Amino acid sequence: MNENHPSVPARDDESTARGISRRHFLKRSTGLAGAAAVAAVPVAQAADGVPAWMQTPGKPLSTGGAPSRFEAKTGRIVTAGYGAIAPGTGSSRTPLHLLEGTITPSAFHFERHHNGVPDIDPAQHQLLIHGLVQRPLAFSLEALARYPMVSRTCFVECSGNSSGNTQPKPPQANVAVIHGLLSVSEWTGVPLGLLLDEAGVTPGADWLLAEGADAAAMSRSVPLTKAYEDAIVALYQNGERIRPEQGYPMRLLLPGWEGNMNVKWLRRLKVTQGPTHTKDETSKYSDPLPDGRAEQFTFLQEVKSVITRPAGADRLPGAGWYEITGLAWSGRGRIRRVEVSTDGGATWREATLQGPVLAKSATRFRLGWQWDGQRTVLQSRATDEHGYVQPTRAVWQARYAPTMRYHNNTIQSWEVAANGSISNVYL
Repeated sequence: MNENHPSVPARDDESTARGISRRHFLKRSTGLAGAAAVAAVPVAQAADGVPAWMQTPGKPLSTGGAPSRFEAKTGRIVTAGYGAIAPGTGSSRTPLHLLEGTITPSAFHFERHHNGVPDIDPAQHQLLIHGLVQRPLAFSLEALARYPMVSRTCFVECSGNSSGNTQPKPPQANVAVIHGLLSVSEWTGVPLGLLLDEAGVTPGADWLLAEGADAAAMSRSVPLTKAYEDAIVALYQNGERIRPEQGYPMRLLLPGWEGNMNVKWLRRLKVTQGPTHTKDETSKYSDPLPDGRAEQFTFLQEVKSVITRPAGADRLPGAGWYEITGLAWSGRGRIRRVEVSTDGGATWREATLQGPVLAKSATRFRLGWQWDGQRTVLQSRATDEHGYVQPTRAVWQARYAPTMRYHNNTIQSWEVAANGSISNVYL
């Protein structure tokens, strides 16, 4: 998918450019009263007097905070469930279109379960390391807490994310429904390589089997090279103990690799020679090819981006100045560049990347845009530090069989109609 596209240089006339630099955007915004990107109200029209919430004491202290009651609309979007056929199986998605920055609040991190969320007593839970090791070991939560810890700020993305866009007709939904199986957190825990060294991996071993403590015993094969590269047994998420939906009391974290491999409720690591070929990496999570074969062990989440605002299901109130913003990420490393097109791919402009730009994490991009009120199509295209470029839908489809539903990292196209409504389209 290393299909490089030349960028079209920006036009000098910022008053006619459909996409402009952030500096020019801000300059124009502050210089145009009434028509500016930020619709400020003149002081003479502002509300006066002392509001009610300034006239009485606020609520007392509590042991835990909660969002404002005025932000009740912000929550995960439950999009899949199988009812009595497979209780506890399904997903809920991160409301990317309602969030800012890059870190996902723990309460909004997407969920994907194969047999519900187990209620695990941490005092009775252990992590077993066995198989091709010199000393089989069992680690309690208390024992793991005595080891040196590290933090990794990275994305976790289900390999089925954006699978709706593999259907013959584009789904008409918001960003969360289409792309919401993506979240970013700061994970803290013990380097997996350190624990494997404690057990003493024997010569000839090159894989391990990771198994969860849920009712589905979710399990995946992991190369030992990844285990020693940057994998951790995560105990904390965004500074607090991992929540039950995210694998409490511990989970495997494999930065940049498909979410299903980041096994939650981790209970067992078996060191092996060769992969185990579990049901979750044979009947599922394999990539069908046009010639009837299928690729297996396609762990990496390739370079990808999506505009989160303005985006699907939004409606722009009228022509004028807007900020186009979204997220870009790559399982290979850092994002090097994000280009935005405001004319359906005819021209591209480079967006501003909001720092810090971290490896295997999400990076927010921003670009000012003056909409003229005419129909157009918005797109973003990311390039990572290794030169891999986000592909078009046609390039991606040519590589796989029509039944392919995983690893869809194609360019997202949002059509803006003359009335301001925004829909999902294929180009």
